Amino acid sequence: MSRTVTVKNVIIGEGTPKICVSLVGATLSDLKREAAALKTLAPDLVEWRADFFEQVEKLEAVVDALGVIRALLPDLPLIFTFRSAKEGGEKEIGTGDYIALNKAAAASGLVDIIDVELFNEEEDVRALIAAAHDNNVFVILSNHDFHGTPPKEDIISRLRKAQELGGDLPKIAVMPGSPADVLTLLAATHTMKEEYADRPIITMSMAGSGVISRLAGEIFGSALTFGAAHRPSAPGQVGVRELREVLALLHRSL
Repeated sequence: MSRTVTVKNVIIGEGTPKICVSLVGATLSDLKREAAALKTLAPDLVEWRADFFEQVEKLEAVVDALGVIRALLPDLPLIFTFRSAKEGGEKEIGTGDYIALNKAAAASGLVDIIDVELFNEEEDVRALIAAAHDNNVFVILSNHDFHGTPPKEDIISRLRKAQELGGDLPKIAVMPGSPADVLTLLAATHTMKEEYADRPIITMSMAGSGVISRLAGEIFGSALTFGAAHRPSAPGQVGVRELREVLALLHRSL
């Protein structure tokens, strides 16, 4: 597989890490305001964190909201994400609802990427990836550990598993307990990219001490980073303008 993924006109895995900003509005009005404000920041991609949406359990309302977001941001690649509570999200839904929600998003014709959590039943993960690919939608296959940073070998193993299952963009986010944990994440990222990856990967160490991992992806091998607009969707996110300046600075230094 190609070491890059092209979504609309954005090439993930080439040059500086691409910047994604999340929409986290609870209502359609909130989402409209966020999307309008996001235009001025000009990120590379936008993610809708649907777990923040108060009507997320109504498929028709979700698809309608996707239509509104797409109309306001027609040129930006759009990621659909329902982050479960067990992986740091706002709420939990049943497995059947999770599958139906992601399949509806993929089939809507309104999203470019869906985010599927790696630690679901493998049969369900494979079914969601197949459904996405049938609709020409890419898949971020993700894992979020808010309790700590696994050993380097475990981080690599999870990323390799996501790749083997067919995820287009394997992703892992971990919580550091020390600067050494951040180094573990960066070392795992570098080894994965150099020795195993045949596609772009996304990695990050969260919270304040992990900020360097959100900035230095081009050096260590992470192809996408998440920036904050008004409200961060995860601990440690940097404002988009500052993030872009640092990414450009590091790129010029390489």
